[in-house]
Amino acid sequence: MVEIPGGTFMMGSSVNELNSKNDERPQHQVNIQPLFMSKYAITQKQWQQVAAFFPQVTKSLISKPSFFSGVEHPVEQISWYDANEFCARLSKLTSRNYRLPSEAEWEYACRAGTITSFYFGEKITNQLANYSRKHISSNQKFNGQTSPVGSFPANAFGLHDMHGQVWEWCIDTWHDTYDDAPTDNIAWVDSNQFRVVRGGSWYSDSVMCRSAYRHRCNPKNKYEDIGFRVVCDDVKVNSP
Repeated sequence: MVEIPGGTFMMGSSVNELNSKNDERPQHQVNIQPLFMSKYAITQKQWQQVAAFFPQVTKSLISKPSFFSGVEHPVEQISWYDANEFCARLSKLTSRNYRLPSEAEWEYACRAGTITSFYFGEKITNQLANYSRKHISSNQKFNGQTSPVGSFPANAFGLHDMHGQVWEWCIDTWHDTYDDAPTDNIAWVDSNQFRVVRGGSWYSDSVMCRSAYRHRCNPKNKYEDIGFRVVCDDVKVNSP
């Protein structure tokens, strides 16, 4: 887990950002409370430990659900409900509150103080993230699958793979715009059946990997390019 200090940031994208979309607007100020976030997307090794040995809370879990092999690769083919069960088991065993991040927390943690399209600037390359060959030149290698976590540079908060690798589940239900969005880190949840995923994946093109890019998915669905990371917000952390 990595300490994420509290702070304020502008969530979403401006009309001037290249390849930005209307569902990323209006850009708005959000206040985020301090928290801890997992340094990497949850790995297959971590998943197997919890799924196989931690007592069930509300549902059973498959200990080896992933399409790709590798204990240090992120776990995938995980539904939103599966990810929440992982958090519930971890919380019960440790007596701490582990959960999925809200969409605002995810973007704040991804940006790590930056305002560019990606936390490393305006351009993405395969030396910086694992994403699709659609925008990779012929002299660059395309994996066509997940990578071991930590294979690419971290952002200023020390988080890896916030761009590409696997989409990451958030708590929030989908909203078509940020009209009336919360101005704090609380998840925005209503009756919409879809949940938010963020960050893009190994299968996504560069546009989908931007810090502000949003996508929706049925919480029951499981794909080989969707995983998750967790946050813990009941441990004392320091604000700047």
